[in-house]
Amino acid sequence: MGKDDVRIAIRNVGVCGSDVHYYKHGVIGPFVVREPMVLGHEASGVVVAVGENVTHLQPGDRVCMEPGIPDLQSRASLEGHYNLDPSVRFWATPPIHGCLTPEVVHPASFTFKLPDTVSLAEGAMIEPLATGMQAADKARIRPGDVAVVVGAGTIGILTAASALAGGCSRVIIADLVQEKLDIAGHLVDSIIPVNIATENLAKTVGRLTDGWGAQIVFEASGSPKAYDNLFDLACPGGCVVMVGMPPKPVTLDIVSMQAKEIRIESVFRYANQFPRALALLGSGKLNIKPLISKIYPFNDSIAAFDHASQGAPGDVKIQISLE
Repeated sequence: MGKDDVRIAIRNVGVCGSDVHYYKHGVIGPFVVREPMVLGHEASGVVVAVGENVTHLQPGDRVCMEPGIPDLQSRASLEGHYNLDPSVRFWATPPIHGCLTPEVVHPASFTFKLPDTVSLAEGAMIEPLATGMQAADKARIRPGDVAVVVGAGTIGILTAASALAGGCSRVIIADLVQEKLDIAGHLVDSIIPVNIATENLAKTVGRLTDGWGAQIVFEASGSPKAYDNLFDLACPGGCVVMVGMPPKPVTLDIVSMQAKEIRIESVFRYANQFPRALALLGSGKLNIKPLISKIYPFNDSIAAFDHASQGAPGDVKIQISLE
């Protein structure tokens, strides 16, 4: 542990889709697991020791940790885009070990104290919530905007919640899985679920917006099919935010985009979102507890990964507890 670090006893770790992908396939794009690697990057814990330069944290503090550590002297960091630093060291991305381990040493500047009202389980949800917050930021929401979120997984639901917190009046969330839509619809009254297995999304959006379209469209599914009519959902002058990551290149209808002068934004993780996410959660304006589907004890970690691998319709977030 260095002078600017803290030692943390890990308490809760969320099982992310990327963790499952490494667990099942050992590879995501250019990132290949070539030797044993500890998984996990969505975590909370309790500080057990602090470096001599650390003043904002002390032993006993309950915290969550931002898992990507950039080179703070890199050009990306100095220009305010530290999440885009090519040399970032991100937990559970080969060859960097993750945090599903009894203790970690982490930079204090990327370690955040939990509000008293936020549980350790909720603290381990801050990482995916930060992605939704980043998406809402990139959208440049104006009060009263209507948004569409395509995809009702963890990131999609948290993006919908972030959009509402950012000023949207309503969020239409679309998916093929009714169980996930039910969870999203019960989270906040202003989230309107649409099952695209039985409804035409573009027509539904048109009906709910008097034919104008949504000011913001978040693509959070990563499904290549989602891009076929993505621009049909947006109003003239609207914004489309790319949050999900398709497994292969997709084709976009550029003319449809130009005809509406649609602005396109993209999201890669997050930057400076953890304090905002914690402030929002601590205020009580956002309830993410219903998204935690099941918590496994550490000794049952393999069962937790096997469960998460099944992709059960009613599951949103599986966690592992080290308490």
